[in-house]
Amino acid sequence: MGLRADMPLLARHEGEWEGEYLHLDREGNPIDRHRVQMTCAILDDTVYHQTNRYTWDDGRTEVHEFPGTYLGGGRCGFDTERIKGEFWELDGSTIYLGWQYKAEGEDLRLHELIVLSEDGRSRSRVWQWIKDGVCVKRTLINERRVS
Repeated sequence: MGLRADMPLLARHEGEWEGEYLHLDREGNPIDRHRVQMTCAILDDTVYHQTNRYTWDDGRTEVHEFPGTYLGGGRCGFDTERIKGEFWELDGSTIYLGWQYKAEGEDLRLHELIVLSEDGRSRSRVWQWIKDGVCVKRTLINERRVS
């Protein structure tokens, strides 16, 4: 088998996406907001590759590459200079990711759910930032497919 066969929901995410990230503090107050343009691709049925391009209203930009390797058994792993983690499908619409920012150390873990709409044209994502067992931040992301 391969990535497309073992992770059909992930394959449905392939394409170009646009949206917005909204970061909230523990009490739900906005602390950051920026736009995202994202490319999701499966390469040679063993590698998942994601490129995130962020833009803030003040003109700042960032680009991050997230290559993932198919681990088998419906799981992908990634290990870049910035982050390390794994993801897998929970059901026909939801992907779960768990990861860490390497610069933050092992005390901070992120948990993300990505829910794809039935028609595949939109998705919602939520991150919970857990430090020492306490949620210290949340990130809400709404995206729409542009191609």
